[in-house]
Amino acid sequence: MIRVPTQGRYALRAMIDIGLHQDRGPVLRQDIARRQEISANYVAQIFRKLSTAKLLIGIKGPGGGYKLAKPCEEIRASDILQAIEGPIALVHCVMNEDDDKPCARTVHCATHRMWTRLSLTMETYLDSVTLQDLMDESIELDPHHAD
Repeated sequence: MIRVPTQGRYALRAMIDIGLHQDRGPVLRQDIARRQEISANYVAQIFRKLSTAKLLIGIKGPGGGYKLAKPCEEIRASDILQAIEGPIALVHCVMNEDDDKPCARTVHCATHRMWTRLSLTMETYLDSVTLQDLMDESIELDPHHAD
């Protein structure tokens, strides 16, 4: 099974949650954790990465919380996943251009080409999906989700 790690999946869910609720002001981490059934400490780890990637803004003090750093239409699923997991690639050899120990087989490896094409297809698709798209789908699936 090829899977996206838990932290990437949770980051997408948390960002959708913020997008759906930030119209009332900054969103509390504890509220996101409760609604998404994720540990508040785990959410904090995710939010540090998203803040470093300039996708999320943390506001301190009374009335503080989190809000998106950009409009929902400008944040792509690929931005979120790359902030959490790093480059989008199915296998290590696809992303080894800057690697100190690149695979010596890539020049003659038919599977390397396949993995490269598949990784590119996946990245292209994730680039095409915005946070707004995911929020719209969330509302479509559960109209009360934004409440």
